[in-house]
Amino acid sequence: MTVNLTPTQLLVGIGVLLALFMVWRYSARKARRAADAARASARVVSLAGRVLFTGAGFMGVQWLAITHVHNPTLALVVLGVPDMVAAFVLTRVLTVTSADSTTDRRGGGRR
Repeated sequence: MTVNLTPTQLLVGIGVLLALFMVWRYSARKARRAADAARASARVVSLAGRVLFTGAGFMGVQWLAITHVHNPTLALVVLGVPDMVAAFVLTRVLTVTSADSTTDRRGGGRR
């Protein structure tokens, strides 16, 4: 069996393959951007949840210390330790100079 293709048919076939390849690449890039955006928003929600949970834990321990403990030294320790943790975290966060970047680099991989 012999296949006889004219040059026009051959060029159309190559053009269709090239168009399919370009659409595939475009959809892959668009999917990667959508995944990066979803990952960034999930980080924010996760961080907010952890902050609220930790804050509620600190507040509960402090409430117990204020209402049930009559030893002033223990009350100062229970109230002071969360302040030290918060001061450490805030100082560390505010002095970080690197930024989390989600820009698309050529090559596509991690470096």
